[in-house]
Amino acid sequence: MIQIEHTKVMNLEGAIRGARNPLCSWDRIDSFYDQDGNYVLGENDLSLAKRLCKAGSDHRKFIRQILVSVDITAPMYWWKEFDTYKVATVANSTSTMHKIHSKPFAIDDFSHDHLSESGTQALLSLMQVLEEKRQAFVENKDKADWYDIIQLLPSSYNQTRTVTMNYENLLNMYFARRTHKLTEWHTYCDWILSLPYTKDLFLQEEV
Repeated sequence: MIQIEHTKVMNLEGAIRGARNPLCSWDRIDSFYDQDGNYVLGENDLSLAKRLCKAGSDHRKFIRQILVSVDITAPMYWWKEFDTYKVATVANSTSTMHKIHSKPFAIDDFSHDHLSESGTQALLSLMQVLEEKRQAFVENKDKADWYDIIQLLPSSYNQTRTVTMNYENLLNMYFARRTHKLTEWHTYCDWILSLPYTKDLFLQEEV
């Protein structure tokens, strides 16, 4: 399970303006804001952006200035793979250490969409143990109960993070993960392609 919310793309205008700095070709800027406040790339600017991306990483520096902020809820087993991408990404997460005991455990606290019947029963049994430990910790504040929760918590436990990254990060993630066996990555890569101009810039040979 993965849930992607509150997407915001920022600084497309600044990135395009910077892309024209090397040749001082600002007079050719033909992009504009539409009535909804979206920055729309004109024919000249889109053509330049596509040429720079096609020329390789040394030339597509401008996409590192296109920023994306998004809230992602995903299981810990997915976040462990996402954390491979540390360069130019920032994330604030909900706290397992501080808040794991603050509410009763529920089935939707875990990614269980691909569990078999026996797997679901195993998760429910573990949840019962976790809930008993949670209640004991809330009542007695015995750190042993808290440690039981932390060390028994399965990697299917969902965590929400607010993540800020750039189009270069997204480009690398897309081509590294688009054929991954985890369906969460497929959903994530589809989200990448839903962002403004990512298909134009990333998939020139395929579109």
